[in-house]
Amino acid sequence: MKPLEGIKVVDLTSFLAAPTVQRVLGDWGADVIKVEPPIGDPARTQGSVFKMPYSDEENPAFDIPNANKRFLCLNLKKEKGKEVLYKLLETADVIVTNYRTKALEKLGFSYEELSKRYPGLIFAQILGYGENGPEKDTAGFDATAYVCRGGILGSTNERGESPINSVNGFGDFQASMCLAAGICAALVAKSKTGKGDKVTVSLHHTALFMMSIAVVSSQFGNQYPKSRKEVVNPFNNTYKSKDGRWMVFCAPEYDRDYPKIMKMLGREDLVDHEDYKNCDELNRRGKNREIIEIISKQMEQKNLDELLKLFKENDIACEKGYTPDEILLDEQAWANDCLRKIQYPTGNEWTLTTNPVRIKSLGERPEIKLSKPLGFHTEEILTQYGYGKDEIKLMKEDGVVK
Repeated sequence: MKPLEGIKVVDLTSFLAAPTVQRVLGDWGADVIKVEPPIGDPARTQGSVFKMPYSDEENPAFDIPNANKRFLCLNLKKEKGKEVLYKLLETADVIVTNYRTKALEKLGFSYEELSKRYPGLIFAQILGYGENGPEKDTAGFDATAYVCRGGILGSTNERGESPINSVNGFGDFQASMCLAAGICAALVAKSKTGKGDKVTVSLHHTALFMMSIAVVSSQFGNQYPKSRKEVVNPFNNTYKSKDGRWMVFCAPEYDRDYPKIMKMLGREDLVDHEDYKNCDELNRRGKNREIIEIISKQMEQKNLDELLKLFKENDIACEKGYTPDEILLDEQAWANDCLRKIQYPTGNEWTLTTNPVRIKSLGERPEIKLSKPLGFHTEEILTQYGYGKDEIKLMKEDGVVK
């Protein structure tokens, strides 16, 4: 039995962060019904942004957040459409949405309204900036509420250089996993009390939590963005190889590993150097740049493969900076089913990423059911909820369903 088998989830979402929550819940066995308006989720055509196909038969960008769902098309601007959704919610355990609160109030699906109608329903919402404050009704996306307001844009670049353009959806997916965890906690509580709850996650708050070390330490003078030439621990830093590739090696116990690393890099003469061998003293004397430049010079004498071999043979954590195309060839990712080849109805085979949470009862390769065209399961779902053929036909004619 799958962990969430028997749990019913109504998906009233669009784009990336919120739909991915139900993708995860669906992976774990929940019955997820995605409710889309007649124009569909705008994410259905976002493949063009990422240079990916986006037809009804082949839509990898849409599959990432929308696998393992059923698809119902409802016009919620019509009373009959609202009636259908209310009927779904009568037996649902969870509704997940990223509609803004004012829009939900206008439609009649706010938390206040639904909690009165369905006391056992868990209402889960992805927000841009949270429920309070001057920005609570402001539109928020990954690039703005998470990357910019959350501090990533102003912290992760090399000091003095232009800021990064973050990978699409980087914050969205982190918020997704946070809300999935919150929903599971609420489901545990419901199993004990029978009562629903309200669970919210904002992109902004998620970013601040992921930035906890930077935010909290800034009170004590730890400033971002940093220069790689001035980091506190030179053994937790980026370095460039002879063949022009960047890598990181990470040895948090600087004092312990200093002699070993100096010998590895061919600078035995510095093993007992008073300015460099102790991390606190290194920082007190302001010698960080000196030792980093020494390490850099030694690293630049070897190609990337040589450096990785050297550090791993000496049990010093290190990795090259992988590019996405290199990730597709990474044997470690394939060995752990982090990546999986999926065949599409077109006959093409593409690689998708998988859910990172592994649950033994789901097996080594949890099922991935690709998304379907807009309204694909509409008749099936309406029939399941008691609507007859004539009534469904009339709803189609009146533009209630598609």
